[in-house]
Amino acid sequence: MTSSGPSPSSPSSSSLPPHRCHHPHPHVSFWIGPSSLWPRLLLSLWLWIGGPPVQVSAAPHQHFHPHSIKLAGDITLGGLFPIHSRGPHGLPCGELKKEKGVHRMEAMLYALDQINSDPELLPNITLGARILDTCSRDTYALEQSLTFVQALIQKDTSDIRCSNGEPPIIRKPERVVGVIGASASSVSIMVANILRLFEIPQVSYASTAPELSDNNRYDFFSRVVPPDSYQAQAMLDIVKALGWNYVSTLASEGNYGESGVEAFMQISREAGGVCIAQSVKIPREPTAGEFDKIIKRLMETSNARGVIIFANEDDIKRVLLAAKRANLTGHFLFVGSDSWGAKSSPITELEDVAEGAVTILPKRVSIEGFDQYFVSRSLENNRRNIWFNEFWEDDFRCKLTRPGIKLDPDKKKCTGEERIGRDSSYEQEGKVQFVIDAVYAVAYALHNMHLDLCPGSSGVCSNMDPVEGRLLLDYIRAVKFNGSAGTSVLFNENGDAPGRYDIFQFQMTNHSLPGYHVIGQWTNNLKLNLDEMQWSRGDRSVPDSICSFPCRPGERKKMVKGVPCCWHCLHRHPILPTVVITFIRFNAPRQGVVETQFVLLTVSAGIFLIYLITFLMIAEPGAVACAFRRLLLGLGMAITYSAMLTKTNRIYRIFEQGKRSVTPPKFISPTSQLIITCILISVQVLGVFVWFAVVPPHTIIDYEELRPPNPDQARGILKCDMSDLSIICCLSYSIVLMVTCTVYAVKSRGVPETFNEAKPIGFTMYTTCIIWLAFVPIFFGTAQSSDKMFIQTATLTVSMSLSAFVSLGMLYLPKVYVIIFHPEQNVQKRKRSFKSVAEAARVSQKSNEKQNGETRIEPDRSQ
Repeated sequence: MTSSGPSPSSPSSSSLPPHRCHHPHPHVSFWIGPSSLWPRLLLSLWLWIGGPPVQVSAAPHQHFHPHSIKLAGDITLGGLFPIHSRGPHGLPCGELKKEKGVHRMEAMLYALDQINSDPELLPNITLGARILDTCSRDTYALEQSLTFVQALIQKDTSDIRCSNGEPPIIRKPERVVGVIGASASSVSIMVANILRLFEIPQVSYASTAPELSDNNRYDFFSRVVPPDSYQAQAMLDIVKALGWNYVSTLASEGNYGESGVEAFMQISREAGGVCIAQSVKIPREPTAGEFDKIIKRLMETSNARGVIIFANEDDIKRVLLAAKRANLTGHFLFVGSDSWGAKSSPITELEDVAEGAVTILPKRVSIEGFDQYFVSRSLENNRRNIWFNEFWEDDFRCKLTRPGIKLDPDKKKCTGEERIGRDSSYEQEGKVQFVIDAVYAVAYALHNMHLDLCPGSSGVCSNMDPVEGRLLLDYIRAVKFNGSAGTSVLFNENGDAPGRYDIFQFQMTNHSLPGYHVIGQWTNNLKLNLDEMQWSRGDRSVPDSICSFPCRPGERKKMVKGVPCCWHCLHRHPILPTVVITFIRFNAPRQGVVETQFVLLTVSAGIFLIYLITFLMIAEPGAVACAFRRLLLGLGMAITYSAMLTKTNRIYRIFEQGKRSVTPPKFISPTSQLIITCILISVQVLGVFVWFAVVPPHTIIDYEELRPPNPDQARGILKCDMSDLSIICCLSYSIVLMVTCTVYAVKSRGVPETFNEAKPIGFTMYTTCIIWLAFVPIFFGTAQSSDKMFIQTATLTVSMSLSAFVSLGMLYLPKVYVIIFHPEQNVQKRKRSFKSVAEAARVSQKSNEKQNGETRIEPDRSQ
């Protein structure tokens, strides 16, 4: 009779004897561990209903898994390895992966042999295994891994009877207590979602996606390799050490590639100093010409020669091949993740394109014991490895004879006498160490559990039959031992291993053999030997991967919007230094009198201090910074407006005195003007030093500014001890000078055109007054705002900067224009006597009176 439900060993089929059994209405019951959860019940029901119909035997039989290895033992561990690559369209599996697949899988077998032969570790307990091929595909791996949960599903077969009336004998599948694997992060994520439902711990030897660190979603997942978040930090440190600030990223579609690049981009954004030019994703199923398009896109930002690559080895090889087709050998500077590591397969026959590539790999050593084990494997002594015949043919490029299959005459026949390492090249794969450590981590956890649950007992006791998955997970997370490389193996609270990396560079010249050479290491910080690095054609100088080169002297940066690492260099036209330099270069006194030069140069000093205060206002508060804030906040404006006030007052007094007599007023000489200006400035300086003496400058932490509803989330702001009132008091004297200067500028507006040096000052003061009239309501109107500090600081600095720009534009630009573009007008003016000034003042007064409709009869003095 035929069964309509799956056999206990589903999804694989069984070998059938002639007797068959039938169950018309089978009843199914489920046992899923200590806590029954609905997701588990639904999955179990799906396994029962959705499985293919298979047959069961009335006699004991061995379950046959065409894609798995079965090793008997008291406790069984599962294993997931990419024995084959991803198959072409429509096929699950492709070519054999010798290093990444067979080497790693044999490392698990080697570790089990070592553990089972160790009398101190799990004495009288044998570890068995069920090892599956994932074919480098997450969906296929999910189907295969359902084998691991079959034993947790119990079926009621009371209605099933054989033809002779006897109940069928169904062998219960082995119970897998833990799984070693998988390799690819996408596979581990897919499998972890199933294993956690059945509380089966999983320890990976190669999956490094940061997503797997989420202990809420992947609580039964652990790994003996560090996550890519550490790797991404190490790669960013390498980029910075090389002096690069403009790079592209390249990722294979999937969890490993995309999450790795995302981690790199996030860390680079937080750290600053590195910009991403392009972020390109390689499709999971690339079409013809896809990689040529990728290279073309990367060349759109050709300055970004550095390429951060998180991709599988097949994609890496095709990227290098496309770069070679585009005749770009030596252009791209690759920084590869651990999926590239120190592998030879991605760069075979593409060494010239890969030259100079910097790669990263978790710190490892070659395990000598495994080398001795693996090179001794043969067709005779390794029959437990069902893929070894395929490996043998691939490794020795020969064909084994099989019954009923005719041998291709063009292919060499395998003799079976070939030896690994002698008749073929052999180099231990980079993750072998971690496979061994993963197996030992579970073994030590089981050992410690056995000591606690079965004290004094030999073999597996009832307390460990079955092994409770969540308890085993706790023991796995608690292990700490010296691994196969001599370094400690341990897990943090998320099941991650610590970050320890070796940094390699692929070099071709100056070495007896081209290959990967260790140039540094990373353990929380980078140690990179730049002297050991070499690039294309043996060049020792580090190539550039920057967006924009530093601007030359006399040029300024114009930043590219949204890309802080890119700018355009434009000719610098600094307004303030051009006043000073132009006046010195062209001898400014020729453009006016000595007083003009004095006023302008004094104002220049004041304007410079006004600009400087902006940087002090946004600098980190400290005693020194706070002291300079107090001193310079009002000093720059005091210097500027003291000089202009002295100038306008002098002009006003001269022309007012000239209307009444020919005797010049007092204190109009350059020396007097300098003394008056210094006296006016000293008032501001004296006031600040009195403030220093009464209240020394210091910082405070203001908790009132950002008071949240929850006191536990309170944050303080470090600021200088300057209140709103003290800022206004500091500026009040300068405002008085500004208003007074404006009054004199208004009074002096009627002087003759040829003598009117007060008009530019007048226009400056009118505009400045408007700026500060707008400042007052904005500054005080935001006193109750939650962003008070930011708005008031911005308002103050912008107002002061605008005042400085107005002074520069009104006073300096006209004179610089004459000096540079009309030098013929820049001539020494004839020195006027006060008598001529007085006469001009009287003429100007008469003209003003006539314009106002007034006529005055003057006596005739010609007689």
